[in-house]
Amino acid sequence: MPRVISLILGGGRGTRLFPLTKSRSKPAVPIAGKYRLIDIPVSNCIHSGLQQIFVLTQFNSVSLHRHIYNTYKFDPFNGGFVEILAAQQTMQYESWYQGTADAVRRNIPHYMDRNYDLVLILSGDQLYRMNFQDMIRTHLENKALVTIAALPVAEAEARACGIMRIQADGRIIDFEEKPKTQEKLNRVRTDPSWLERLGLKAEGRPYLASMGIYLFNARALIEILEASDATDFGHEILPQTIARERVQAHLFDGYWEDIGTVGAFHQANIDLTRDHPSFDFTYGEQPVFTRPRYLPCSKVAGATIKDSLISDGCVIGKGAVIENSVIGVRSIIGEGVTIRDSYVMGTDFYEQQRHLDENQRLGRPRVGIAAGSVIERAIVDKDVRIGKGVRILNDTGIVDSDEMPTHVIRDGVTVIPKGMILREGLTI
Repeated sequence: MPRVISLILGGGRGTRLFPLTKSRSKPAVPIAGKYRLIDIPVSNCIHSGLQQIFVLTQFNSVSLHRHIYNTYKFDPFNGGFVEILAAQQTMQYESWYQGTADAVRRNIPHYMDRNYDLVLILSGDQLYRMNFQDMIRTHLENKALVTIAALPVAEAEARACGIMRIQADGRIIDFEEKPKTQEKLNRVRTDPSWLERLGLKAEGRPYLASMGIYLFNARALIEILEASDATDFGHEILPQTIARERVQAHLFDGYWEDIGTVGAFHQANIDLTRDHPSFDFTYGEQPVFTRPRYLPCSKVAGATIKDSLISDGCVIGKGAVIENSVIGVRSIIGEGVTIRDSYVMGTDFYEQQRHLDENQRLGRPRVGIAAGSVIERAIVDKDVRIGKGVRILNDTGIVDSDEMPTHVIRDGVTVIPKGMILREGLTI
């Protein structure tokens, strides 16, 4: 068996997810009430038998470091680890990472001192399940230098992805990063009947998109990076390599979501509340791992809850109505509160009596959502204090707004930033 090292890229600014990334990196953003985005690629690696993992970090990485340190601890005898490779100044490099390829290049000394055969490069902000052993098998059977995971997508999605054109044997012969013009799209379009012969149901998806999952021969990766000053895989490294070497497509047709925008993030969470969600965290044989917490069972006092996820340690008051929503750990929801189509991330702590006394002295609401408040189509970040009778509705249908003192609206979703205080009676 080849020796494989997994590199998870987690250093981007995550500007399209702002303000969720205002104080944390994108892979550290909470999802599904109790997980973090980084838990997805790490769990996929573990279930694939790949237990040697580095996470490359840069911006707002403190909470991500803390989560990884508190979550992933392996038996000391099996050699497994999840370690951080944080951006740092060295005698050779003094600037921040300039792109995905630059981040991998700068860390060559850290991940190549153990003579790995293959390097698996993953993104830290995607939602999917994949057995990477299947991809490794595709790579080895085709004697490829690089293998790229490929997913069929429709034209609207293709404009935001790296799109590939392949031969009948799966070899990639063309690659266009985020094609904007119709001419570029036409050049990398795949005939739907051909996709179906390859075992994929086209169903209006005539383009093969890169999933941002790359498998390199280790020695070849080092040679490519050391021979070039290219900073990005999608724009530079992959197109250049495809023109010279055998680059293989590994075809995948399961659920995959790039959590790139507030709208996509909100929808991915709300989709989890369906009867049969496309991605299910309750998948028994391949659970998503996360930090173990010692929290009590959630307490529900006469509330009406429909098609929703309720995380550990919540207290939900009488008369509350929760529909099509995700409620995060330690959420405190008062009497008569209405929450619809929203993601409430919860809190990092329980307030004790001394905290409640301090709240009264300062004239501020307690952490959580106070009685009579109404929240619809929103994301309420952690440790938010919402007073009585607050209404978060976006009645005017604003799609995108400037950053306001209390909130921002992105893709029609109202986002309340972490730690925000919304005074009694406020309407948004």
